[in-house]
Amino acid sequence: MTRHEPNFTLRSDSAKTHVFVEPDALDYIGKWVSRDRTPPVVVVLSDTTVADLYGEQMLKSLASHCPNSELITVPPGDQSKSLSHLDDIYGKLGRLRVPRDGMLLALGGGVITDLTGFAAATWMRGIDYANCPTTLEADVDASLGGKTGINHASGKNMVGAFHHPRFVAVDTTCLKTLPARDIAAGLAESIKHALISDASFLDWHQQNASAIRAVETDVMSELVTKNLRIKASVVEQDEKESGIRACLNFGHTIGHAVEKLSNYALRHGEAVAVGMVAAAHLSMQKGLLDSKAIARIRSVLESFDLPTIAENLKPAAIIETTLGDKKVKAGKRQWVLLNGIGAFTITDDVSDSMIESAVQEICPT
Repeated sequence: MTRHEPNFTLRSDSAKTHVFVEPDALDYIGKWVSRDRTPPVVVVLSDTTVADLYGEQMLKSLASHCPNSELITVPPGDQSKSLSHLDDIYGKLGRLRVPRDGMLLALGGGVITDLTGFAAATWMRGIDYANCPTTLEADVDASLGGKTGINHASGKNMVGAFHHPRFVAVDTTCLKTLPARDIAAGLAESIKHALISDASFLDWHQQNASAIRAVETDVMSELVTKNLRIKASVVEQDEKESGIRACLNFGHTIGHAVEKLSNYALRHGEAVAVGMVAAAHLSMQKGLLDSKAIARIRSVLESFDLPTIAENLKPAAIIETTLGDKKVKAGKRQWVLLNGIGAFTITDDVSDSMIESAVQEICPT
């Protein structure tokens, strides 16, 4: 790979997304924005915390390529994925006269990539955007695949659209500024990818655990690239989640319920870790997984300081909340289960008693 050229490109029916993973990627954003054409206006959307760290660097990178560039911010946290904040963004885009051939850049974690993508999907009926993720959760999952959205009182990501970024640029040096808890939250999504698609990748996590915890640049670059290739492969087969793309929701049905009931005190990845344990128990009840595999899954998650139980939550509340999941079809939840480590199956043939038993496993008495 020539330096500053894509590591690979996701090619779907409706779009292609170049993926760049390299140290100091934020210094080359201007070059990549103007790679195909130079937008007349570029707006960087970030939260105030990330903007303080990287906003000036981003604008400096854009200056020589896209001189008409602006930075707008929202407060940090999941509460910014809301209709009220989206409306405020629309107002600022209007005042900046962002045209149909303008472009948005997401600078931040999963909240910002989701919010920016949805703003881009709906402004002027759809304008270009790119993701510059700054958290491991966003690096390995939220930044790629075209899912955008905001939260609603009825559930997480209930309002959204499929809209692919023109490119994803992962600056692995950003990971050095993250707290250990945020690194762990991102690793939950990485472990998820291993569990559903590549048993050897789960081995890799265990073999490189010390380097991962130390956030060593080469190892983190390999981890991010491997994850994005896995996700790209799935998305290319099923862009709009009409089939196998649902496998990427492993652990998310119960995980989203746990996340919501915690009032988002849990990171998304932390909630998904708990959800994966519950889904593993469902898999065992269906005869697809054994107790030794479940013990290994718990052990790997706990080795990276991820939770495997839902503290202070009631099983009945978790079960009730899963009924509001977006993946419910004809009144039935769609469950992603493990068919052994490294393979998955999707089914709605799960009884209420099985769900209750699985949820009991993550709710301490």
